[in-house]
Amino acid sequence: MDFAFSERALDYQRRLRAFMDEHVYPNEKRHDIEVLDGDRWQPVPVIEELKIKARAAGLWNLFAELSNLDYAPLCEIMGRSPMAAEVFNCSAPDTGNMEVLMRYGTEEQKDRWLKPLLAGEIRSCFAMTEPDVASSDATNIASSITRDGDSYVINGRKWWTSGAGDPRCKISIFMGKSDPSAAKHKQQSMILVPMDTPGVRTVRTLPVFGYDHAPHGHAEVVFENARVPAANMLLGEGRGFEIAQGRLGPGRIHHCMRLIGVAERALECMCRRVKQRVAFGKPLAEQGTIMADIATSRIEIEQARLLTLKAAFMMDTVGNKEARTEIAMIKVIAPNVALRVLDRSIQAHGGAGVSDDFPMAWNWANARTLRLADGPDEVHRDAIAKWELKKCE
Repeated sequence: MDFAFSERALDYQRRLRAFMDEHVYPNEKRHDIEVLDGDRWQPVPVIEELKIKARAAGLWNLFAELSNLDYAPLCEIMGRSPMAAEVFNCSAPDTGNMEVLMRYGTEEQKDRWLKPLLAGEIRSCFAMTEPDVASSDATNIASSITRDGDSYVINGRKWWTSGAGDPRCKISIFMGKSDPSAAKHKQQSMILVPMDTPGVRTVRTLPVFGYDHAPHGHAEVVFENARVPAANMLLGEGRGFEIAQGRLGPGRIHHCMRLIGVAERALECMCRRVKQRVAFGKPLAEQGTIMADIATSRIEIEQARLLTLKAAFMMDTVGNKEARTEIAMIKVIAPNVALRVLDRSIQAHGGAGVSDDFPMAWNWANARTLRLADGPDEVHRDAIAKWELKKCE
C-alpha cells in the first residue's frame, strides 16, 4: 500500500505550511479579539483579508483539486488552527455541500449555488439531525418532503445545523422523508432549501460546552410549510441515503485529519511548556509521568494518521463502499486520540490549560463533538464488529 503523495500535493503542503506560518498563526489572537469585540455574528475582518491572500496564493478550494489521499495532509495542516479552514474556503459543512452539488447537482443547481460557494461569496448548512428522534439512525428522520404540483413542501425541526448562524448562509441541504411507504433506505430524499424561503426560521443557536462558535454557529431551524421548486430535488426522490454516503465518507477523512492536526499542535504546546516550567527542583520535562505522556501521544498520533491515510487511499483506489470499515475505524479513533492528547496537554499546562490563553480548551470542546457528529462512536463500533464477524461465516 503506497501512501506516496503526488508532486502537486507535496507542493501544496509546502505552500500551505508557509502561508500558515506567515499569515494564519500570527493572526489568531487578532481573530479572537475581533470576534469578541465586534458584532459576533458577522464575518470576521481578518479572515476576509486572509481569504484574498489565500486565493491570490493559489490556496483556494483545495478539496476540489486533489484525491482524498493528497488532500488529507492539507486537512491536517489546516486543522492546526481553528480559523484556517475558512481562510482557504475549505471549511465544513461547505466542503461537503459543494461536493454534493459537484457529484449530484444539475447544471442549474450548480450555477445557482455551487458557483457562489466555490467563489466564497455565500455559505451553506446541512439540515439532517433532529431533536425529537435518535438521529444516529437516519431512518428515524421524521421531517417531510411532500410533492405538491411543481413544488415540494418542507416540514420539520432540525438542530445542530452547523453554519446556519452565519448571515452568509444562503442555502441548506435538507434531508427528510419523501415516501414513508418505500423500502427503509429509499424513504429519504435531499433537497435544496434557500434559507430565505418563507417558513424557514432559525430558532436559536446552540452552544457547545459554552462556546457558541460565532459567527458560524450551530442552529435549531424550523421548516414550516416551506415551499421550494421541484427542480431543487437532488438526484431524485428516495436517493437521500445514496447522497449521504457519498457526502459523509470524504467528510470523515477531512474531520479526522483536521483532528490529527489539533493533536499535533497540542503535543507541541505540551513539549514547549514542560521544557520551560520547573517544579520540585527540575523541569517538568524530566518528570517521569510527563515523559510517558509525550511518548504515548506521539505513538497514538502516528497510529491515527496511518489509519486515516489508509482509509483515504482505499477510497481513492477501491471506492467508499470497500473502504467503509476503515472509514468507520478512523471516525472512532481520531477524535478519541485528539481528546487524549489534548487532555494530557491541558494537564501539563495546569490552570493555563483550561483558559483561553492556549488553544487546548476550545479544541477539546470541538473535538468532543466529533465523537457524535457523522455518527456516534457506538454506531461505528457496532458496524465494525458486524463486518468482522461476517469474516467468520
